[in-house]
Amino acid sequence: MESLRINFQPIFLTSLTTAIGFLSLNFGEVPPFRALGNIVAMGVTTAFVLSVTFLPALIAILPMRPQPEKPGTVHTMDRLGEFVVARRQGLMWGMVGIIVLLVSFLPRNELNDVFVEYFDESFEFRRATDFVTENLTGLYDIHYSLNAGEPEGLSDPDFLKKVEAFAEWYRNRPEVMHVSTITDTFKRLNKNLHGDDPAYYRLPEQRDLAAQYLLLYEMSLPYGLDLNNQINVDKSATRVAVTLKILSTNELLALEESAQQWLKDNGLPSMQVPGASPSIMFANIGYRNIRSMLLGAIIALVSISIILIIALRSLKFGLISLIPNLVPTAMAFGLWGMLVGQVGLGLSVVAGLTIGIVVDDTIHYLSKYLRARREKGLSPEEAVRYAFRSVGLALWVTTVVLVAGFLVLAQSHFYMNSSMGIMTATWLVLRPKTHFGRILSIIRFPHD
Repeated sequence: MESLRINFQPIFLTSLTTAIGFLSLNFGEVPPFRALGNIVAMGVTTAFVLSVTFLPALIAILPMRPQPEKPGTVHTMDRLGEFVVARRQGLMWGMVGIIVLLVSFLPRNELNDVFVEYFDESFEFRRATDFVTENLTGLYDIHYSLNAGEPEGLSDPDFLKKVEAFAEWYRNRPEVMHVSTITDTFKRLNKNLHGDDPAYYRLPEQRDLAAQYLLLYEMSLPYGLDLNNQINVDKSATRVAVTLKILSTNELLALEESAQQWLKDNGLPSMQVPGASPSIMFANIGYRNIRSMLLGAIIALVSISIILIIALRSLKFGLISLIPNLVPTAMAFGLWGMLVGQVGLGLSVVAGLTIGIVVDDTIHYLSKYLRARREKGLSPEEAVRYAFRSVGLALWVTTVVLVAGFLVLAQSHFYMNSSMGIMTATWLVLRPKTHFGRILSIIRFPHD
């Protein structure tokens, strides 16, 4: 009963904030991440109910022999609390220096992704993809449906020149491996029908001649084949297929943006169309999901902060709690920027889901600190010692368990899983366990 009395509120708050953190994944554009957030939030809620009903009942029924504690026994957490209080100034400024150092690497992070590299070389798919890219063709592509603006407009020499110019612009890009377009067929036919004279490897200059070439080519195709994979039925539009090297999300989107600018400056109004392909689709999904998840993390942080202010009945403590909740985020991303520098789709979910976990230490530590101040009337230093003694070991144990659990993900050969596991484990190691005690032992607050 005493355990429920002093722990019910912090357990409820940690469960609530953890659920909010995982529910923030619903801001993402990727359904599997939404499912992950909802399932874990339901699991956390179930765990809370069992922790305050089934677990106390089980403990009350099971036989247990308490071990009497000898007078004057000093525990490890007592020593840690004494060490923090005695050296709070040096530890505080030392931690500030470490925080500033790691946060300084934060701008080195780039919101980017390379989807093929999600799989390491242990996957047959990755090995086959690398072989195809190095020896045959590229896996990434972009397709454009360029419209002439009228039926049979494909034979218009001006339109063909625009299509050819667009294809040549792409061929001159270093990222491009191959460009497939109907204009190559027109030029080859023009050359073939002029005795294979290389001087005639050019587009026909008359519309009726281009139409005859196209008709001749269609009639010469084997039975059952047509040109519907290159042109539409009324011959008003053609497809331009661009095969690319392996590119990151930012590089692919920048290339497509440059192509749109070229079409705007040089193409016909009907040619101003967006590129389409699975590569473009996944690039946009990654781009949008990263930013939407960061928005979700901000909303989760604001929501959790408001809840802490209301639950702790103190605006000052609610605002002070933001420091140990935000600092691990900045430190973890700063360390990632120093070592890796690329934040992709997998890492975009880490900010939201870990905010709800990181705040657990703050809630448990603050609840014990405020209990010592309000119920026992202890000084800030003694309240810090009391908080370490009563909840310090539990915080360290939960940290070890959580880090071990997320490091299991780090063993995955799928980069989205491994990067999420590594980053979350790093975040949990950096979350507040001792430096929050230094803050409270330095800053003086009234008992209320």
